[in-house]
Formats: sequence, structure tokens, C-alpha cells
Amino acid sequence: MQQANEKNKYRVIKMVQELLQDEENKSLITPDLIAEKINKLLVVFPKLGLDLDREAVTDELIRRLSIWIGQDSALVNNEGHIPWLTPSRKSDWRYWQRYREWQEGYLPWSAVEGLDNSSDEVLQLLEDPQRSDPWDRRGMVVGHVQSGKTGNYTGLICKAADAGYKIIIVLAGMHNNLRSQTQMRLDEGFLGYETHPDPEDLRRIGVGITDTDWEIRPNYATNRSDKGDFNTKMARSLGIRPEQRPWLFVVKKNKTVLTRLHKWILDHVANTTDSATGRKLVTNLPLLMIDDEADHASVDTGEQSFDTDGKPDDEHNPTAINSLIRQILHAFSRKAYVGYTATPFANIFIHERGTTQKEGKDLFPEAFILNLAAPSNYIGPSRVFGLNTGVQREQTLPLVRVIDDHNTYDGRAGWMPIKHKSTHEPHHPSDFGIPLSLVEAVDAFILSCAVRQLRGQGHQHSSMLIHVTRFNAVQRDVYTQINSHINGLHKKLARKLGSEDIILRLQKLWENDFVQTTNNMREIDSELCPDELCEWDLVEEILPQILQEISVRMINGTAKDALDYADSATGLKIIAIGGDKLARGLTLEGLCVSYFLRASKMYDTLMQMGRWFGYRTGYLDLCRLYTTSELVEWFEHIADASLELREEFNLMVSSGATPKEFGLKVQSHPVLMVTSPLKMRTAKSLYLSFSGSVIETVSFLNDTKTITSNFKALQKLIAAMGVPNSRPLRARNEINNSSSRSTSAYWEGISYAEITDFLDSYRTHPDSLKVNSGLLKSFIELMANGGELKRWTVAILGGSIESNPVKISDDISIRRALRKVNGQHNDRYAIRRLLSPIDESLDLDADEWRAALLETQRLYEIENPGQGAKIKAPNGIACRHIRGKGFDQNLRHPERGLLLIYLPDDPENANIPKDSDPVVGFGISFPTSNSSKKVEYKVNNVEWESNYGAAD
Repeated sequence: MQQANEKNKYRVIKMVQELLQDEENKSLITPDLIAEKINKLLVVFPKLGLDLDREAVTDELIRRLSIWIGQDSALVNNEGHIPWLTPSRKSDWRYWQRYREWQEGYLPWSAVEGLDNSSDEVLQLLEDPQRSDPWDRRGMVVGHVQSGKTGNYTGLICKAADAGYKIIIVLAGMHNNLRSQTQMRLDEGFLGYETHPDPEDLRRIGVGITDTDWEIRPNYATNRSDKGDFNTKMARSLGIRPEQRPWLFVVKKNKTVLTRLHKWILDHVANTTDSATGRKLVTNLPLLMIDDEADHASVDTGEQSFDTDGKPDDEHNPTAINSLIRQILHAFSRKAYVGYTATPFANIFIHERGTTQKEGKDLFPEAFILNLAAPSNYIGPSRVFGLNTGVQREQTLPLVRVIDDHNTYDGRAGWMPIKHKSTHEPHHPSDFGIPLSLVEAVDAFILSCAVRQLRGQGHQHSSMLIHVTRFNAVQRDVYTQINSHINGLHKKLARKLGSEDIILRLQKLWENDFVQTTNNMREIDSELCPDELCEWDLVEEILPQILQEISVRMINGTAKDALDYADSATGLKIIAIGGDKLARGLTLEGLCVSYFLRASKMYDTLMQMGRWFGYRTGYLDLCRLYTTSELVEWFEHIADASLELREEFNLMVSSGATPKEFGLKVQSHPVLMVTSPLKMRTAKSLYLSFSGSVIETVSFLNDTKTITSNFKALQKLIAAMGVPNSRPLRARNEINNSSSRSTSAYWEGISYAEITDFLDSYRTHPDSLKVNSGLLKSFIELMANGGELKRWTVAILGGSIESNPVKISDDISIRRALRKVNGQHNDRYAIRRLLSPIDESLDLDADEWRAALLETQRLYEIENPGQGAKIKAPNGIACRHIRGKGFDQNLRHPERGLLLIYLPDDPENANIPKDSDPVVGFGISFPTSNSSKKVEYKVNNVEWESNYGAAD
């Protein structure tokens, strides 16, 4: 009955939403107007009013109206492309229309419109499937982790099928559970029925209920069962013909499966032979290949060599999966390849000229890279971990709980050491046999499930993720421990025997954490947390029922893990325990609590493991992430770098750059190097450019000798530069606080030689990936030889610590800058960030500053419509762009670098000898440059993995 009422509610929501569509000013839609539309609807359809929760309908419609979508942006290369997509071409598209109507029942107008626009954008960048001569378009769509990429490419598939693409292949991960989950999503959104090994046993679902015309039913070559991937038996029963209805293949990135599919295409689909090479070809059926998680397994990690003319080695042997994907594409004369990913680093490292005779072109997205904007209700890294402002992070959501009781105890290896083998047996000395932090995390999940039930969300799925090891054998031990723990809790609460301590523990967590967190969330943003918490008595009453419904699962790569969500008539409550097979792509529905210990520090691997990013409407305040301080630090780093990458991308879009130019930019970016060297196509060296980047020291060696040596390097620089500029630092619309900067010093027109001498004397931390004084020195000298970075502005910036200012020279005393420690380390004093963002604008004059502010507002507006005016100061990217390229000759100064120096300290916590000289930190803001000059950074894969962990 509850499920029927819920379905009825969403029917009313969809229909009222359609009635409200004619309102020109959506901001004027009030609860009274919604009530009026509901009344009108119920006059026509009175049965819809039975047991209808009108308040829930109104709340959902108000929520949908408050969501906005940013603007997608694309880097495009239209060489050889013929524009083709017109409104008249779309007039009778039924696959898309039924998908849109189905989505309107669940999504806001803005989200459906955004999906329509972005799928149109991708489709028009592909080729017209009715174009008869050979064509080949390869592109990439960059979304956000857990942001709805599957929904986006489902929309694209529907439109492509309407347009005339006949063969649609979806590469869906490397494991059965992800392939099966993707198949189920496409069953709902494209096919319209549950795929089944028996073609006579088909049940309508999703779009098949929206439009019941069986005549337009697409064909399927794979099904949702555990063994539903493409196989020889199934292939023998298929007869592909150039008919009206398209064919869908959802396959794993598996060597055996792809080999089987490629052979079947050549033997049963190819209709001609290439006269020049003798290879079989499909010329009558246009192909669309969708590569989900395109940075995973699809990238050729072998190194293809090129001669002095840039011609690739034709005998190169790519890695197996990459080779087979390319061979399948190569078998079609008319084909389109679209990779979808949230972490495009590896794909951008694909060589844009890579090709072989057997496989054809490599998978570099030469035609386009489209950056998908996220809806305003998307919770991504920047929302969870906040924005970096220098001293502290702002707008951080209070959902992260730092843990440290999993690694060691009594000097011995603990429950889950950072490094352990497959034979490790997890033990903990607590009464529970597991860390108390894990006990709390499970308690938090129990409470989350209870609150969601009381908020009317019991029909929706709720999940907990436990991701602590990559070894299946160790996962089994964790599964046994957690399953035993849950069973014990259930028995005690159900029988009310020995349950007092459990109730007391849960009530304490409720009062000390849940009540406080929800209140804090409502203060931060009431739209993120519209619901108050219920009374504790109500929670306590349903705890036995909640525990009875919780099941513990191991995610081991089988399809069953994904099937349970789709087949359940009620909301499941699942604690999922897994490792690598859980880490990428698989969606945990209603993820509330995560307990996460994975040690990899690579950008792409960590981002993909962020299963807690996504949409948490109605229960965001109940979500928790239990993880280590080190992983919090890395996720914060990722949040900053990802935001910078998207802003850099949007800046290049406005300048008309191509995917190739963006690829070259990212390949040489010192911040975005954290993807496996194997994925970067080399284990030898990288060639880096610092142009357009800001570099800052955030990790400092803490031995007295190094600290003193670096301080002397600063004193030597000051002596060489002479007397500071007499005028104070420039105020920017009251941004700079004159009192905190009263001890600052400032120089202009300093020769690059003084800067390189300082870097030559300064010792950076040897493990610092981002800042290497020797590399920086080499790069500046290289650029200066070409006429850039010859003249420098130097500022020593005083901080807010008033006690014991540091006398650097006879004329200069500087206050130390408060920079909180970022984790405790034996060999370093680590901070989150050195620079305050506004400091990169210190050397801009009034015209330059205004131009940089306008550019910052424009970039922000792209992904945050209507919000650009909120930005009151330029960001670093815009400052570097204006300084290097400007908008006219007068604002262009690529010869001008900016060196910012601070004396960071955290008096209570910094791991620094008490009587040492002050720690010296520096940041360099490099102007954007058209120069292609780079310096070599040598690294090998063994060294990389020892410092940053293995790739996924």
C-alpha cells in the first residue's frame, strides 16, 4: 500500500508540474498556487486524491523549483564535421520523448531541460548517422562523481537511436555488478522492458510504461542477469539486419567479452571488405560507442614511440582492452565514440596522434570535450570539504568525522593497518572486536535509517559503505565481524535483554552529534536541510524494526549486488563491504554513512572512490563520512584542483581552444600530475610548464638546519633587492585588511636572477610533488631566455600573530602568519594552504584588477547562474590570465612574475623546534603564457606508488 501511495504521489507531482509549466515567472509559484493546481487536477482525476499527502506534494514541487543548473561548456574541433541537428529533425523523436516524460516524474524542470540541452550538445558534435561517407568522431563528457552521468548518456542514446544510429555499444565497467546495474538503468530509460535470457519473458518498466507502443521496442543483445554479458550462445541467436529498430549491447571491459564481440561483428555484421587493406568493414550500420568510466581500463598504458617527424610507431602493441575497443571502432566506417568520466586526467594524457594499422586511432577525444555543469543540489567535493581561503576552509559541511583508532594499538599493528597483506586478520582490543569509530559509524547508520523512516523516506533505499581493504579475504573477515555485530544488536533490542547500554549509546550519539549537526546544517543553508529532527522517543521506538531490516553484504563483483536494489519493492537498508570492485561506478542507493580507509592518493582513484558525493535530498544532515585526517587532506586538495581544472577549462573555452590544446595544458600541469605514471603513458619523465599556475609550499622540513638555511636564503634575497617600496600594499575595494598587513614589505622590478638565486638556496621538502625549488628555478631561467618572467614583484606578507614579530633585516620586521597544521607528521610541518587567494592580485593596477574581477565573475556565472555578482574579488586563475594575456596590449605582462613570501606558524601545534628560526614559505603566481617551454620532471612508477599508492 505504501508503495502504491508513493507512486500515486509522484504521478500527481508530475501532472501538477506540467500544469505549472505555463507560469512565466517560476519564482512567483507559491504553496497556495500549487494547492489551486492540485484541486483542479483532482476535479478531473478524483481517484488520485485517495490517501494523497498533499503537503509532501507541495514540498517536493517547491524543492524542485529552487534547483538551478549551470551552463555546460565545450572545447570543440569541427574539422571535417558537417552540422546537421535542426529542430525539424527532432520533430518525431519518440525514444527521447518517452524518456523525457518518464524523467519529468522524478526530476525538476531545470534538470530535465539541462539534460535535454546537454544531450543535444553532445549529439550535434557527433556526425549525422544518415551521412553515407566514412566519418569518425571521438569526444569526452566530463561530469562529476555520482552526478547523473548515466542519465545523461541514456538521454544521448535515446536521441542517437531516434536520429538513426543502429548499433549502440555501452562499455560498462570491469565487473558484473556494474555491467548489470548499467543494463538495468538502460532497460528502464531506453529499452522499456526488463531484459531476460528468454526473449518471450519481458516485463514493461520505465519508458515502456510511459509509451506502450511495442513496435518501437529497441532490440537487446545483452541482459540484466548475472550471465547476461555478450556470449557466443547469445550471438548465434542474433541476426543483425539494417532494420528500423536499433540494437543495444551493454558489455564489460573484459578481454574475453570484447574479443567475442569483435569477432562476431566481423563474422556476422560486416558487409564489405576494405579494398586497400583487406579487412572486413561495416558500412551500412552507424555505430555509437559509449565508454562509461572512460579513464578506467580503456587507456593504453603502453608507451608508443614517435619519430622525429612525429609519426607514430605503427607496430606498437596497445594494452588488451584499449586494443579491442579500438578494433571494434575500426571495424565500422561510420562511428562515434563518447567517453564519460568524472576524472579525465588519464584520457587527456592519451597521445593525440596515437595510431596503429591494426587498431586505428587511439581514444584521444579529438572532436570535443564537454564539461557538464552540476545542478545546485549536487553535493560534490567543494561542498563537503569547503573552499580554500588560506587560513581556513569556508562553507565546509559538518559531515566528516576523523578517525585514528584503526591503524595501531599498544605499538602493534591494529585492526586495519595502512599497509597489510591478504593474510591479515583484523582484530581490535575493544569489547566489540572492531574499532570504536566503526561501532559509532554503524550506530550513525542505524539512526539515519530511523530518521529517514520517520521522515517518510522508508520506501527509499539506505546504504552504508565500509571500504577499508582491497583484499577479498580481509573483506570477508570484516563482513563476518559487522554481520555478527548487527545480529547481536538486533537480538538484544528485539528481546529487550541487555539492551540498556545500546540504547544509551545511541541516545548519546543522537544528542551529541545528530541534533547538533542538523541544527548546524540548517544554519549553513536551510535549503540543504529543510527538515528538523524528530523526538528521540520516536526514534527509540522503531530501532528494533530498523535493525531487523538491515542486511550486510559483500560487494564481490557479481550482478546480484546490483539486482537487489532494482528488484526490491521496498527500501533496502544495506551495509556494503567491499574494495576495488565497489570503488568505481557502482551506485550505492541512498548512501548515508561511509567508513573509508583506502590509502591511495591519486586524484582519479580517490575521486572515483568518493561514493558519498551526489544527491542527498531530504537526508543530507544524516550523512557521515568517517575517514583519516590524511585522506581529508587529500580530498581537500582534490576539491581545490578539480575546481581549478574546471575554471581553467571554461577560460580556454572562451578563447576558442581545442581539445588538443587543453590536453597539452593538463599534461604539463604540476598540480594535476597525480594519476599513475602508467596512465600518463610513461614511467620515465614528465615535461612540465608552470605557466598559468600558482605554486605554494604547504609542507616544510622541520629540522633546525633546513629551517635556518631557508631563513638565510630569505635574508640574502632581501639584501639583494634593497630598500622596499615606500608605498603600502594596494587596497582592493577594502579587501585587504591594513592592520594585518602593517608589517608587510613590497618590491617591484626585481631581476629574475635574484629569484632563481633564492630558489637555488631554498630547500623544499623532497616528497613535495607540487613544489620543487630546483624545477622552479630551471623553468624561470628557461622562460627568461625567451623574454618572459624577467621582471618580478616580491611581497613579504605579514600575518595575524602579533606576538614576537620577526626582524628579517634592519628595516623590516614581519608578523608570522597563522597557518593551522594539516595532520601531525614526524618529518614536517604541513599546512592546508599558504596563500590567501586575494594576494595573487597584489601586483595588478586598478584596470588590471577590475578586468580580473569581471573575468572571475564570468567564470563563476557559468556554473552558478545568477550568482556571479556575489564575487567581490578576483580569483587566482583570472589574475594570472590577465597578467599574462590580458584583453589588450596594455594589460599584458608575461614578463612579470609574482613571488609571495610568508612566515607560517601554528604556535600550539606546529611540529617545529622551539628555538629555531622562523619557517619561510613562498608562493609563486605565474602569468599565463603562449610559450610551449617545459622542464623535465623525472619519475618512475615504483617511486610514485611508494609515495602516492597504486592506481586502481
